[in-house]
Order: sequence, then C-alpha cells, then structure tokens
Amino acid sequence: MADFAVGDDERPRCIWGVSTPDYQVYHDTEWGFPVSDDRLLFEKICLEGFQSGLSWLTILRKRDDFRRVFYGFGVARVATMKAGDVERLLGDATIIRHRGKIEATINNAKKLPGVIAEFGSFAAYVWAFEPKTSDPGRSTSPESVAMSKDLKRRGFRFVGPTTAYAFMQAMGLVNDHVADCFVYSVAEAQRREFTVPA
Repeated sequence: MADFAVGDDERPRCIWGVSTPDYQVYHDTEWGFPVSDDRLLFEKICLEGFQSGLSWLTILRKRDDFRRVFYGFGVARVATMKAGDVERLLGDATIIRHRGKIEATINNAKKLPGVIAEFGSFAAYVWAFEPKTSDPGRSTSPESVAMSKDLKRRGFRFVGPTTAYAFMQAMGLVNDHVADCFVYSVAEAQRREFTVPA
C-alpha cells in the first residue's frame, strides 16, 4: 500500500496530509520544518500534551483558542496562572477541558526557566535530542525516550516518549515526511540551512 496520496493539486503528500483541508495546510507549511523559537517550542510541547489520547486535528482546530486562554503561551505569564485560572479554563468549551493537562501546562511553564537557565534556551535543550535517523512509521525513538525521561526528571508532566516524538516530528528535529511527499525535499532544504541552537 502506498504511503502517500496525490492531492487535488496533483502533488503527492503523506496520506494524512490530504485527509482534511486543515491537515493539508498544516502538513504543507508547518509539520517537519525546523523551529528554534522558544515560545513556539513551548506551545507545541504543551499542545502535544493536550493531544494525548485525542486526534491532532481536534487540537489544531482549537489552537487559536488555546493560544488565547494561555496568553499566547508566554512562559512567564502562564507560570503565574493559579487555581482560579484552572477552574475558569475547565469551564471553557473552546479548549480541551482536562484538569491534568491544564495543570501540566502551568506546571511546565514554571519548570521551563530552569531549563533555559541551564542551556541558554529551550531550543538548545530540545535540539540536543535531535534523532539520528528518520522513520515515518515509528511513534517513538531512543531520543524521544531520553527527552521524556529527562523532562520528567525535571518535573515536567504529560511528556511521555510518544508525545516527545510527535513534538520532534512537528518541530523539524526529524523529517518524517515520506520520501515521495513533495514537502520532504522542502523540509530537508530548510534543515540544511538551519543552524542548530547551541
């Protein structure tokens, strides 16, 4: 069975990338492209936590609302959120109303400054776990297991190995577009030009 599909524009994509218009835009313009911006990396690892057990499409369609309720995922601002904010978000039907995931986002914002102080940036920390190989069929890697273990040691929550690997795929630490997908070469070109944060 082919691991790619041809879209209405006659360009081949990863199969999931043609399943809905929302996925196609995300697939073509974001997924697998390298990111070094700390705010975007924090946002994504939080949203991957919210996605746990759910469809990424559900999260993608609520992403603007997540950004609104978590103040654009500004780490310092999210870290100041309190129990009352959690209760308010639990009543907000525009997001995923899961107490553990909401509390994990606030908790992780409180833990992140320690990582930044040690490594200089969240990006430098994240890219230190860059996978050595690509395999679109897998859901974890030795590096995602190591990242998950280290984040948990630092007190982060909802950062299991599968979540960590999905985060790595999305943020371009690994190019898991299938080889026949037209975005594969675009992502590879960006990765060649990308300066890994140090």
